[in-house]
Amino acid sequence: MTGLDTLRPRLPSPVQEVSDPRFARRGLRLLLKRDDLIHPELVGNKWRKLAPNLTAAAGRAVVTFGGAYSNHLRATAAAGRLLGLPTVGVVRGEELADRPLNPSLARCAADGMRLHFVDRSTYRRKAEPDTLARVLRAAGAEEAYVVPEGGSNRLAVRGCRALGEELAGRADVVAIACGTGGTLAGLAAGLDPDQRALGIPVLRGGFLTADTRALQHEAFGGTRGDWALDDRFHFGGYARTSPELDAFAVDFEDRHGVPVERLYVAKLLYGLAALAEEGAFPRGATLAAVVTGRPFP
Repeated sequence: MTGLDTLRPRLPSPVQEVSDPRFARRGLRLLLKRDDLIHPELVGNKWRKLAPNLTAAAGRAVVTFGGAYSNHLRATAAAGRLLGLPTVGVVRGEELADRPLNPSLARCAADGMRLHFVDRSTYRRKAEPDTLARVLRAAGAEEAYVVPEGGSNRLAVRGCRALGEELAGRADVVAIACGTGGTLAGLAAGLDPDQRALGIPVLRGGFLTADTRALQHEAFGGTRGDWALDDRFHFGGYARTSPELDAFAVDFEDRHGVPVERLYVAKLLYGLAALAEEGAFPRGATLAAVVTGRPFP
């Protein structure tokens, strides 16, 4: 991983304790695992998932997949610019090709990523070998190294195991916001046997339990760790928020001076506060929330 070492990641990422009355009145300690400080452009779990895949790419172009607001696409594009690798982003929604790029996709393009838009039906079938081959041909990326949506594959899950190892013995419950389940799958595998991992999905659908289990089987040959999901805090689905969530995020930022990314981190922290209020955690427990990203400027 010599090429990646030149980017000087901050590992292990720091752990910050915050005093918050929403947790303290329930007898709970709250730690923030500041993965958002690993690297200024390859933030949080994106570093942990991309690093082993970029090593495996061995200098080849990298093609990957995402929606119009994908943090993963942005991180891959930034990695390509920093490491001098060509990148191709296959974007869900053919209709978007005729519209001005949103700020997220504009950043990808500015970082040198070539964007290829596909219709939503094709995108849903992107894991099928014939469909994938057709998409790669159309994108001119037949020889590229393929990273799946969200970066979650066997290598990524193994890379995220280090996150759990860095938190071993530090907290009773380690919570993380989930998109594809890859980070949760690796995190849970790295924790001590008496620790529990909690995933807060940011998408609707209730499919992540099966996906996370499948990723652990692919990476480790079976399920690992004590983990569960609570899918009540997605606020309507990916990239959806609400005035209530935004007010919560602003309040958290004002109290603790920590920037709160809205699509993942805000939902995680809101969910933890709601669970604390419900009495879901025993008094005296220590909770660790993994801060996986920063607000997009």
